[in-house]
Amino acid sequence: MDVQHTKRKIFNDPVYGFVSVPYGLLLDLIDHPYFQRLRRIRQVGLAHYVYPGALHTRFHHALGALHLMQQAIEVLRHKGADITDEEATAACAAILLHDIGHGPYSHALEHTIVDMHHEELSLLFMEALNRHFNGQLDLAIQIFTDKHPKKFLHQLVSGQLDMDRMDYLNRDSFFTGVSEGVIGYDRIIKMLAVHEGELMVEEKGIYSIEKFLIARRLMYWQVYLHKTNVSAEQMVIHLLQRARELALAGVPLECSRPLHWFLYRDADEQAPVEECIRQFALLDDVDIAAAIKAWRAADAPVLRLLSSGLLDRKLFRVEWRTVAVEPEYVQKIRDRALQKFGPDIPLEHLVFTGSESNQAYDASEEKINILFKDGRVLPIDECSDVPLYTQVVTKHFICYPK
Repeated sequence: MDVQHTKRKIFNDPVYGFVSVPYGLLLDLIDHPYFQRLRRIRQVGLAHYVYPGALHTRFHHALGALHLMQQAIEVLRHKGADITDEEATAACAAILLHDIGHGPYSHALEHTIVDMHHEELSLLFMEALNRHFNGQLDLAIQIFTDKHPKKFLHQLVSGQLDMDRMDYLNRDSFFTGVSEGVIGYDRIIKMLAVHEGELMVEEKGIYSIEKFLIARRLMYWQVYLHKTNVSAEQMVIHLLQRARELALAGVPLECSRPLHWFLYRDADEQAPVEECIRQFALLDDVDIAAAIKAWRAADAPVLRLLSSGLLDRKLFRVEWRTVAVEPEYVQKIRDRALQKFGPDIPLEHLVFTGSESNQAYDASEEKINILFKDGRVLPIDECSDVPLYTQVVTKHFICYPK
């Protein structure tokens, strides 16, 4: 189906204005319950504890990424890139569904009650949708998994300059109000080109790419890895870990049926993938929020403490370190918590350490290549005169009740 189909549905997007989607496969995907579930999952998890406006959803983000993909395809076709109508629709479907497997409350479930990362789940969801739509997503899955011969199509979906990053940086800076994250997405898209089958940026776009990489670095430390956001997410992770421990011990907990299925399933029993997908598709932010409200009155002290803290924004303190936290200091904090909460409480869910890492530009994974007018191709780190933060920055933390 041609993405340029004349009959289109219009969505009013606060970031880009009117976003149009052609009738046919793309709109059918949006209308499917699996995709509608994304309306009930916030894009930046618990960042609203820091930035009250950050309540936008993954549904918002997926539509925005689709809009940018449509623009990128139009630009590349105008520059002579060979993209058939079927490939255009498939690339649009792939970017539309790239986050379809994302769980509620950011990445909290991936660390606790679900054994797979959201990328793996997204592929399983796409395969399930492909069966539902009688193979219409075959090409989209090839592009998503980088098995299509035109590599640049995969790079638009998942690469250093993919439409996913282009939208979430722009959208998240808009809703958080963090202006450091604003990028010149429209100029970057207009500077894209295909050379020898790969996605590149014309030399006029160098400065926009530099700004993009710096903005990405700033957004990670200022929004995604802000210490209050890290504290809230860690509290949810430990809340779910403790709930899982209690569930496996046979303690009854008040929660929704889908959450109950994941909490109480036998750790040694491998459930069929189809059943996992069916149950996961029923999980969203509402299930976790309802559990947090219910567990405020639970008999388990850790559930009560963590739930109350999340509901009343009495979040744990996070202390950052450039090196791992000293064992002596951890023990000192544990002793203090022991005095306050008593010997019967499992301290591993109240005092814990960890680390967060960020790398603005990973040149070893895939380079951002600059295409010069004379035909030369150079990676951005060889033709930029500003630091691109290619090193991995790791910050260690200790988290505990104030």
